[in-house]
Amino acid sequence: MGVKIIVDECIGCEACIDACPFPGAVEMKDDVAVLTDKCTGCGACADACPSDAIEVEETEVKSAVDLKDYRGVWVFIEQRDKHIAGVALELVSEGRKLADELGVELAGVVLGEDVEDLAKDVFAYGADKVYLVDGPVFKDYRTDPYTDVIVDMINEYKPEIVLFGATNNGRDFAARIAVRVHAGLTADCTELSIDPETRELWQTRPAFGGNIMATIICPQHRPQMATVRPKVMKKVEPDYNKTGEIVRVQSNVKEEDISTKIQEIVEHAVKTLNLAEADIIVSGGRGIGGPENYHLIEELASALNGAAGASRAAVDAGWVPHYRQVGQTGKTVAPKIYVACGISGAIQHLAGMQTSDVIIAINKDPEAPIFKVATYGIVGDLHKVVPILTKKFQELKEAN
Repeated sequence: MGVKIIVDECIGCEACIDACPFPGAVEMKDDVAVLTDKCTGCGACADACPSDAIEVEETEVKSAVDLKDYRGVWVFIEQRDKHIAGVALELVSEGRKLADELGVELAGVVLGEDVEDLAKDVFAYGADKVYLVDGPVFKDYRTDPYTDVIVDMINEYKPEIVLFGATNNGRDFAARIAVRVHAGLTADCTELSIDPETRELWQTRPAFGGNIMATIICPQHRPQMATVRPKVMKKVEPDYNKTGEIVRVQSNVKEEDISTKIQEIVEHAVKTLNLAEADIIVSGGRGIGGPENYHLIEELASALNGAAGASRAAVDAGWVPHYRQVGQTGKTVAPKIYVACGISGAIQHLAGMQTSDVIIAINKDPEAPIFKVATYGIVGDLHKVVPILTKKFQELKEAN
């Protein structure tokens, strides 16, 4: 899209400056509007111009590929020690919906050594096909071999959508793959859907610090690629009677061609909080008042046999360690019960917990946004309400 100012028609009213969403993109010189290099060609100025002194020229963008050549939805099946990551099965469940809307096959991509047995799990969660790359060079994740083989597979089989979990590994090589195949990549999506008319994947994620939810499309390139945080999508109930086709992919990647070598993997186990796996989470926000009151959250979590979390406000204030943070820049969780204590409900926090089965909000402000997503709400001072709940649940716990 190109924007052009007709100098002879400009009346110097500055309506274009007021309408422009990009400061400094339009300036006045000698009472005539002038575009600067900050102009993005959005056309907002033309809509506002009362004298029709601004023209917007539509430019045709040609696709870099023939979109008709690309069909199918792929999910990268991340595994470690022959155990599939939970986010991979969540994405297979979600990928099934996308594939059905498009009328195409859903495939899982499995890399590893002696991992063919994992195919039954991928089929059980909804895949029609599994592309299996099996060999010693793929036993443990390394960026180079995983990137090389998946790039080759995309170029050969041409899927229209490829999904990855937003894990350390997924984030590491999904971007590399996107660059290699000249495609876009939307990171940390919280929602995926299909435009039935264009077959475009609508990829929704928090943007501008989580203040808005942006929906991103990739109309001219394929495949459409996205990473999705764990616990955002719901897993379906597996059906182990389901079977599918296994396509064994032969890779030319050799050990001597890889620049990194794994000498040893050291497992270091520590007792720590695993918010992502907890069935019950109790989180505290700014409303707890200070670090000296966080014990109220921990005590209620203990009475419920759950885990204690926190909002970004509590973490940024230094009251609670970062590993307890729930939200866009913390953990994405989907427990059976989520109790939000003194949390207002900013969009950044909601992005990390709104898929919980049951949400219970405790806040003294009846207008707090958290109540809009809550299953149950208690309007009251958490310093009074939480101890009462803790005492009651502790009594029930001891009685049983």
